[in-house]
Amino acid sequence: MSEDSRKALIERSIPFLAEVRNRTAGNDLESWLNTTYGPDSELYQDLARLIRIGVVEEGWAANIEVDGPRYRRSVIAEPTAETHYFSITAVYMNSIERYRGQYHAHPYGELNLVVPVDPGAQLVGPNGWQGPGWTAPAPGSHHYPEVRGGALIALFYLPAGRISYDIRPSRSTGAAA
Repeated sequence: MSEDSRKALIERSIPFLAEVRNRTAGNDLESWLNTTYGPDSELYQDLARLIRIGVVEEGWAANIEVDGPRYRRSVIAEPTAETHYFSITAVYMNSIERYRGQYHAHPYGELNLVVPVDPGAQLVGPNGWQGPGWTAPAPGSHHYPEVRGGALIALFYLPAGRISYDIRPSRSTGAAA
């Protein structure tokens, strides 16, 4: 494991987290993230490169199996003053057929950098399927993470590190609320 690439990812995230720390996840922030820090931006390129190194090359990120090797995650940084009280977590999901992960809720929302490993891989977000770019589920939202088209990495930032896996899906669809 290279502490250098892990440390670089955290250090590269800190100025970004300082910039978004007082914003609320949701449609407006998702649109702003994709406009300001979309796939062609330096920030997206740097974070995507570093998280690919951590998952694909060095194996220090998304290295804990949730549902076998196709669905893995790990916390990279706990919420601290240095990270503006955001946690940093990586999830790796691999699917040729559409695949659903573990149902969960975002008490304070989530900022999620979507990094396809395979061209065409997408993650469903509150506004539909997302390839390279960002999703930003609002506070109180809950969903199954879903992937289609291959493997991808989701690098997500959680305010106060809050995520809940003890919520149950609604009887209707279990989709985002």
